[in-house]
Amino acid sequence: MPIELKVPSVGESITEVEISEWNKAEGESVKRDEVVAILETEKVTVELPAPGTGVITKILKKKGETAKVGDVIGYMEVDGKRDKESGKEQSETTPQRVTGEKQESKTSEADKSKDATDRDRAEAKETVRLMPAARRILAERGLKPEEVPATGPGGRLLKEDALRYVERVEESKTEQAATEKKPPAGPDLGDEEIVPMSPLRRRIAERLVEAQQTAALLTTFNEIDMTAVMALRRQYRESFEKKYSIKLGFMSFFVKASIEALKLIPQVNAEVRGTDIVYRNYYDIGIAIGGGRGLVVPLLRHAERMSFAEIERAIDDFARRAEANKLNLDELRGGTFTITNGGIYGSLLSTPIINPPQSGILGMHAIQDRPVVREGQIIIRPMMYVALTYDHRIVDGREAVTFLRHIKGLLEDPSRILLEV
Repeated sequence: MPIELKVPSVGESITEVEISEWNKAEGESVKRDEVVAILETEKVTVELPAPGTGVITKILKKKGETAKVGDVIGYMEVDGKRDKESGKEQSETTPQRVTGEKQESKTSEADKSKDATDRDRAEAKETVRLMPAARRILAERGLKPEEVPATGPGGRLLKEDALRYVERVEESKTEQAATEKKPPAGPDLGDEEIVPMSPLRRRIAERLVEAQQTAALLTTFNEIDMTAVMALRRQYRESFEKKYSIKLGFMSFFVKASIEALKLIPQVNAEVRGTDIVYRNYYDIGIAIGGGRGLVVPLLRHAERMSFAEIERAIDDFARRAEANKLNLDELRGGTFTITNGGIYGSLLSTPIINPPQSGILGMHAIQDRPVVREGQIIIRPMMYVALTYDHRIVDGREAVTFLRHIKGLLEDPSRILLEV
């Protein structure tokens, strides 16, 4: 019996998907729950499983086309009695046999066509009769008699035929030389590749433009001496990993420090809603991650309740599933503040853009050994530039600078994070 393959609901805010890939073609067998298509939305990638065992009979929406939630994008015929393994073997062998027969037929036809062409050329060469003057003209210029149209009686190639052909060849060479001397008008079509934006990339672009157009963005900078944090990591790295089965990274320190700074400057954790300011008493921290299809920002829900180990585990899980496009829509919705780490790619300094309707984003950067002055002495320390981009509509410069200085103080003396001072 025919079964409809419909676009499933992927979240209340998403009404349209793009067909990213069909894993099965028309006529191919499929098992129950086997993924037949990949659907891409502006936020997540969704797998469409087969509702039963059978054969794909019709594909209505091809790769790259869009469809609404609930739309039928294909049909399959379900056969509950068919043995799964035998059906699989049949789907693997039958197309190959048919393909082989078609290939053999195409090869035979191509061979016949080639033989006929070769015979025609041979017969044409035999009918060309060269006059002595024509032979001499063509020989002087290295031209082949069979390439020259013969107009003489009985297929004879006359002197006039050879001269006309030589004239055309010379004109062609002159035109080619003139064309090569002209500067190129623009890039060749072969030098460009036009690829449509994915829904996720389109959504990222829309959000970035929205942030620039709706918020009064300003960025303030500072630098952090990472000596204390790095020493603490070295001291407890092995015992931390042994106890929690996860490495102790820098991000958990920055999440903890950011939460304390948000408590001190609540405007950075707030949002503008119409003519109101909404202050949040919880801390859903977004962690920007480069996924398989683009930048995603999964959330640490109520990060203020999480330990260092829980934060590190969650971020590691996000990174793995983002690479495999396995993040859930609920993990990307909302958030009160975002942290992005361009340092893992080698970025030394940047101005991150907030994720609306949030009012702040913290940018981390590469750690570099730099000369600094401590107690009148020039010493080398591992330094990191940090940047805070904020919405100037509700966050003043003084609050932004205080926020960033508080993070700097906490990370240069990590014991303050534990004491919350």
